[in-house]
Amino acid sequence: MSQKILLTSKEVNIILHRLACQLIEKHLDFSETILVGIQPRGTFLAERLKNLLENKYKISNISLGYLDITFFRDDFRRTSKPLEANKTQIDFIVENKKVVFIDDVLFTGRSIRSALTAIQSFGRPSEIELLVLIDRRFSRHLPIQPDYRGRQVDAINDERVQVCWEEQDGEDAIYLINNK
Repeated sequence: MSQKILLTSKEVNIILHRLACQLIEKHLDFSETILVGIQPRGTFLAERLKNLLENKYKISNISLGYLDITFFRDDFRRTSKPLEANKTQIDFIVENKKVVFIDDVLFTGRSIRSALTAIQSFGRPSEIELLVLIDRRFSRHLPIQPDYRGRQVDAINDERVQVCWEEQDGEDAIYLINNK
């Protein structure tokens, strides 16, 4: 197994600022927009973006929720180990709001398909967008594309992208890991 660094802490920080600015351009005051971090790893990115928007760009009252998609996945019954669900925390109205799904890596698109199904339990959004830190563009199984992307990565199937967050992993970095 070998690993190569794709993004350093400084590069991740630059990308986070760019993504925050792109969100501001599209949503301005966020009064009709909600951010939804997809559990488990999308929550770190969502929290970082909310923090930047509020503290650096002085946008107040940003709604942030967390969506667990475990039992909405089409492969959840295909594993021999018991699944552990994460917590869904959406304590605001989704009906007729603009929803921005936030996840760390877009790979096959199956997680996003699951999120599209899961969010319907909370109402019918007027619009749904997708923001990802890493877009693995050649690995898609479904016709799903991000509206906002931090970096596009060309990784083959034996490679995986690992996103590390300071809060959980002790560093901000993104690695390409070859499992061969």
